[in-house]
Amino acid sequence: MDAKEKIEKLIQLNEELENYFRNTIIPQLFVDANLILRKYTPPAMKQFNLTASDIGKPVIEMINNIRFPSIISNIQNVIDTNQILEKEIQTTDLRWYQMNILPYVVQKNNKPNGVIITFVEITTRIKDLKDQEKLISDHEILLDTISHDIKNPLSSLILAVDLFKTISLTNVDELKSVLSTIERAILNMQKIITELTDTRRQEHKYKDYEELLNFEHILEDVRLTLSEDIIQSDAQISSEINISELTFSRRKLRSIIYNLVSNAIKYKSLGRKPDIFIRTSKEKDFIVISVKDNGIGIQKSKLKDVFLKYYRVDNSIEGSGVGLFLINEIVKNTGGKILLKSQVGGGSEFKVYLKSE
Repeated sequence: MDAKEKIEKLIQLNEELENYFRNTIIPQLFVDANLILRKYTPPAMKQFNLTASDIGKPVIEMINNIRFPSIISNIQNVIDTNQILEKEIQTTDLRWYQMNILPYVVQKNNKPNGVIITFVEITTRIKDLKDQEKLISDHEILLDTISHDIKNPLSSLILAVDLFKTISLTNVDELKSVLSTIERAILNMQKIITELTDTRRQEHKYKDYEELLNFEHILEDVRLTLSEDIIQSDAQISSEINISELTFSRRKLRSIIYNLVSNAIKYKSLGRKPDIFIRTSKEKDFIVISVKDNGIGIQKSKLKDVFLKYYRVDNSIEGSGVGLFLINEIVKNTGGKILLKSQVGGGSEFKVYLKSE
């Protein structure tokens, strides 16, 4: 092949490459081994605000356009290793891309002389995946709520039925007392199930309807639900309500208070009655609900573990270990947080931070 044929061949190859770059619908960049931008596709021009004058410039000068800080090191790594790099990236404008960096190998010496970078936007797909993960998480929380919140009234019902078997049918006062306990337990279970099914029917994706709630009403509801435990343990519950109204899911707020108060009674210290103090206040953009007790307390090394699913502070005490995990998930999913202070033998204080409007 003479010089003229070689030139014509090169021109033809160059035209084919130019044609490829002009007609592809995917944002692509061709960067040489010196990290200089040599070509780009029209979609890349639009996506990253590139102009013809950017050809021949170092890619580092366009880092703000591409909006992905580590792209330089990624390109260099592909050139050095001659290995394809595939990864999902999020640019600084919060958009997601499937980025593939392929080594551009010179056949003569089988060494990379640059890279071709493709970007396929997957923002919608990532959002869909996150929505699915949230749906699965909410579904799990819903099931945990059913199993956990219904356990207390169900236990009361079982105990009442056992007691019913032992009393004399002629003892009217005892009979009325047991029947009253059975009725309360059934009504509590019915209320929990109704709230959960209504939420499912209205929101379709296990989401909850937020409404303006009165905290005292929620607290009183929890008191009634735990009345048997409160009486049996002789627990004293006092409160200081500085913030009465808040916008939140009724079921979720009730579950938070129920779990914290129930645990404060359950993990009481031997030799003293449970003393539980509940307080609401405002801190910056949060409404804070504090539940403080004088129970057995928690070791400092275990303060994070108590929020793990199925973890139990004391295995000798009946429980599933789901409660604190459940309320922690609820609070986190609504933009809040839970802080815990505790001392072995000195009780615990849970502070729940809920986003205020």
